[in-house]
Amino acid sequence: MRIAIMQPYFLPYIGYFQLINAVDEFVVYDNIQFTKKGWINRNRILVHGRDAYFTLPLKHDSDFLDIRDRSLADNWPSERRSILNRIAEAYRKAPKFDLVYPLVETCVLFNEKNLFRFIFNSLIRINEYLQIKTPLVISSTIPIDHELKAEQRVKACCKALNAAEYINPIGGVALYQKDDFHASGITLHFLKSKDVLYKQFNHTFVSWLSIIDVMMFNSSDSVRQYLTSYELI
Repeated sequence: MRIAIMQPYFLPYIGYFQLINAVDEFVVYDNIQFTKKGWINRNRILVHGRDAYFTLPLKHDSDFLDIRDRSLADNWPSERRSILNRIAEAYRKAPKFDLVYPLVETCVLFNEKNLFRFIFNSLIRINEYLQIKTPLVISSTIPIDHELKAEQRVKACCKALNAAEYINPIGGVALYQKDDFHASGITLHFLKSKDVLYKQFNHTFVSWLSIIDVMMFNSSDSVRQYLTSYELI
């Protein structure tokens, strides 16, 4: 059994879906503290040849709440149409717009104000489109001591799910040591994405945008090929 564990990101870059596709079960953290200025409630699209952020507005609340306890802002019903209009305007002439925009619309118009459940639904919808079969597991449903932090929490999740391998994004190289995991009977790998290049209109290529961008310019079969464009180290 091979697993990965990540925070929920809204319509994240393709590396996130490479990670999902690389494992047998993918754990999505719901019961850890929300982090500002990360990728949980925002991402980037291509606007006039440059990257531009889109953000899910959140209800003003304590910075110490877990992700599952955060909510979309009261003005979300009006703001979501603004986000959809920006995406439509940015990609209306993209080759796969007619196929992909309805999917994006389904994600953005999902009738849910809880932040975690809203993002979790979008991950399910994108996985379906990309034919990723990996089950998504909500972290709070795993029978462990949820007061554990960082590496100890990861190891506990691995043991509870009978996982012999743990895959982490390449950014975790500075956080986790293979020997430490090996001592607990777990093989640690890091997923390093290879360059994913494709034509974005006639602009200079802008890398690692939201999965929206990849899907707008590529067939689902091509995107599925990109899902395996990585190496494990």
